[in-house]
Amino acid sequence: MEMTSRVAAVLGPTNTGKTHYAIERMLGYRTGMIGLPLRLLAREVYDKIVAARGPSVVALVTGEERIVPPRAAYWVCTVEAMPEGMGTDFVAIDEIQLCADPERGHVFTDRLLRMRGTHETLFMGADTMRGPIAALVPGCEFLRRERMSQLAYSGSKKISRLQSRSAIVGFSVENVYAIAELLRRQKGGAAVVMGALSPRTRNAQVELYQNGEVDYLVATDAIGMGLNLDIDHVAFSSLTKFDGRRMRPLAPNELAQIAGRAGRGMSHGTFGVTGEAPPLEEEVAEAICNHRFTPIRKLQWRNSKLAFGSPDSLIASLEASTDDEILVKAREADDLKALKELSSRAEVRARASDARSVQLLWDVCRIPDFRGISHAEHAGLLDVIFGHLHERGTVPDDFLARQVHRIDRTDGDIDTLSKRLAYIRTWTYVAQRKGWTHDEEHWRDRTRAVEDRVSDALHERLTQRFVDRRTSVLLRRLKQKEALLAEVNDKGEVTVEGEFVGQLVGFRFRQDKDAKGEEAKTLKSASLQALAPHFHLRADRFYNAPDTEIDFTEQGGLMWGEQAVGKLEKGDDPLKPRVVAFVDDEAGPDVRQKVERRLQHFIDRKIASLFEPLMNLQRDETLSGLAKGFAFRMIEAMGILPRAEVAGEVKSLDQDARGALRKHGMRFGQFTIFMPLLLKPAPTRLRLVLWSLAQGRDIFPEAPPPGLVTVPAEAGTSAADFAAMGYRKAGARAIRIDMLERLADLLRPEDSRGGFEAKADMLSITGLTLEQFADLMDGLGYRAEKGERVKQKAVDQTVPTDEGVAHQDTVPPEEPGAENADAPVFDAGQPDAVEPGAITEQAEPVTEETPVEEITDHGEAPIAAEPAQPQDDVPVDKVSDEEVPVGTAPDEELAGPELEVFYTFTWAGNRGNQRGGKPQGKGRGGPPKGKGKGKRPPQGQKAQNYTAKPERKERIDPDNPFAAALSGFKSKS
Repeated sequence: MEMTSRVAAVLGPTNTGKTHYAIERMLGYRTGMIGLPLRLLAREVYDKIVAARGPSVVALVTGEERIVPPRAAYWVCTVEAMPEGMGTDFVAIDEIQLCADPERGHVFTDRLLRMRGTHETLFMGADTMRGPIAALVPGCEFLRRERMSQLAYSGSKKISRLQSRSAIVGFSVENVYAIAELLRRQKGGAAVVMGALSPRTRNAQVELYQNGEVDYLVATDAIGMGLNLDIDHVAFSSLTKFDGRRMRPLAPNELAQIAGRAGRGMSHGTFGVTGEAPPLEEEVAEAICNHRFTPIRKLQWRNSKLAFGSPDSLIASLEASTDDEILVKAREADDLKALKELSSRAEVRARASDARSVQLLWDVCRIPDFRGISHAEHAGLLDVIFGHLHERGTVPDDFLARQVHRIDRTDGDIDTLSKRLAYIRTWTYVAQRKGWTHDEEHWRDRTRAVEDRVSDALHERLTQRFVDRRTSVLLRRLKQKEALLAEVNDKGEVTVEGEFVGQLVGFRFRQDKDAKGEEAKTLKSASLQALAPHFHLRADRFYNAPDTEIDFTEQGGLMWGEQAVGKLEKGDDPLKPRVVAFVDDEAGPDVRQKVERRLQHFIDRKIASLFEPLMNLQRDETLSGLAKGFAFRMIEAMGILPRAEVAGEVKSLDQDARGALRKHGMRFGQFTIFMPLLLKPAPTRLRLVLWSLAQGRDIFPEAPPPGLVTVPAEAGTSAADFAAMGYRKAGARAIRIDMLERLADLLRPEDSRGGFEAKADMLSITGLTLEQFADLMDGLGYRAEKGERVKQKAVDQTVPTDEGVAHQDTVPPEEPGAENADAPVFDAGQPDAVEPGAITEQAEPVTEETPVEEITDHGEAPIAAEPAQPQDDVPVDKVSDEEVPVGTAPDEELAGPELEVFYTFTWAGNRGNQRGGKPQGKGRGGPPKGKGKGKRPPQGQKAQNYTAKPERKERIDPDNPFAAALSGFKSKS
């Protein structure tokens, strides 16, 4: 059975390992071919595969290079140079989003439509290509790969203020050279990378950057196409570029392609602007950070079915249009321009008289204009080459030797060498074409050797001009054994004898990375020696700094302003974490101890202030017995205990014990026992840090934004995490525990057996839609049944009197779980007025928007084995056919009744176990204990009271002689 060829698209942002994935897939087959957008990238991939499999089985085919061993199995090519008809098992095309590029897009689109591997085909690129690929490649499988590191926008910075390991991007040679010159003067140097450089020059320049000889890289947008460098920050010196025809602004996806070079592997990266580039618009920066761009709608296309009967027929076939809505005809490319120019010359038309000659003419016209001098001059060179090939079959050796010899020189400046490199690339391209020279191997080696010599000379000139390996005043003073003068500015930048040597971050010195080897060791020793007095002065200033200048992060870090000075670690007591200070050993033990003492004082005071209710509970010596044990559980849980976890302890607490605990602000809710003061944002933030430390976690959960009643229940967040945040997971969302208790108060009077509908107050305090509220109730153990009914239109209503409202019965205090049963339910937006210093049952609000209010402890609702018997149905008055109710449109019958969606909620018993939550039911947060156990009475009838207690039997014996007197006394009572 013949195996079906797999076609897949691996899409995602930069730094996702797409190219690496394609290489691994290719090496899993016997043969394979990969097309890449740049000659530089092709060379990089070729070197990787050679290192893995050896040079004897790997071929490299680009416009200027052709290395094809006899047993070549894996072909690495530029997309334009990919040979057709090879029939390899595997084919991959990288940066497939270039299908939309105005200049080269038609080549990528052609590969997308026609290039296939016999077993597997991969397209790698941006996620914006998903739509066109799905439309043009039926059956394509899509694989999404996420970026391995985060990308953040850091705004605008001067070049002199750019951090080390930065790449500054320019879009012209003049701009790149100017920036590199500035960096040489201010930062000691920079490496230069441009697409016009040969791979040899580019690799040599990159090595300067990668090995740390320079900390800055100046490049064109050539670095955006997959070149892997250790870049922490990318700065754009311009947001516009010349695309060969006009100056135009760069699109967000083009900026993202370049900015994505920042951050490699798991290391995060940043990007921003510098120089004269304006700051990025907020939406553009956000799109780049989140990798969200406008999907590509149109792909560049050029007809691949060419007619070689005559130059005119070839031009006509190249200018053919397409009917496909996704494909648009590409603009006139350089090769077509050259063809039209040469076809207008009589001698060329005379030579191109048959299909073979026209094919040769077209091949010559496809020689790229590496020199970029002028269109007419390039066409003149192509005319000469075509004449030699048509007349002699090859380019004459003496002609080729004169051209190469004239270029084979290494003198001159950077511009001169760059021009020679562009010129030799033309003849390197000619030498690579099969059959165009008499001795192909000789001319390939010769042109390659000239290119290497010119490349080495260019690298040397670039290094001499843009890299200052050591600024000598500092070197001179370092060799003199004298005390060095160090200065630290307000940004922590350290200069020794006026020369920048590093940065003081908190109490740690970060040395500039320019120095290497023995020089670096000497520089570090001298810097730390000079910084010794600064460490002591800074430690004194930190020790006397107010607590307002110090803070902790949500991941347990300790900050002094914007500088990290320490971190929290797990201690013997969850409420007493240990402090670790970030202090260089060279600063001395006195500095370290002073910093640690100040940090310990800060965190101890912060815990005592934000956790004051817990501290008071811990110090209360009047608590004893079960109350003391329960207080210990509450302290251990840092103020929040799910009731299901302590159901037994709660039952065993008598009224006196509960009263003693309430004096400390403890609330016994139906779902949670908690201390409302600890639900405020600041205590919650601290609790998450301390709780995470106690759990030994590496990554701490972050507190939800203040004021939210419900938050999405993310899949990776556990119930314990939500409890530490002060929330309880219920369905797709988690609800804040104090608002959950208020919801329980509203549910308590409802008929949880016969069914009830959501009231406006229930939706109001949760802030949810009806559908979201139904999901929330499902998470709490209720069954939600959806229905539709005719919407009742508003008519004149009668305001009900107190006689028509059933009041909740007050449960006697001695009944289990009945404490605070008569506590009022307060309005959602109005916190109680609490007298200063008084301990009351009403807690302070969590936030100004959603206050924590009085929580009534109704204990645990018993679960009946059988639902309550429903009442007899009560008939509803009907409206006669002739009568039109008030507010009804006469044509309502034609329009049809307006329907509304409603939900009926009933208690679902232990169904919560099947949703991954804690078991529902008795002792596990069952339905609120309330009145209703049967059907709700129809409108207009007086509500009846129901009770879960068994009916009290009549105890008066009718035969007793005092029966009449007792009955009379009872009636008076």
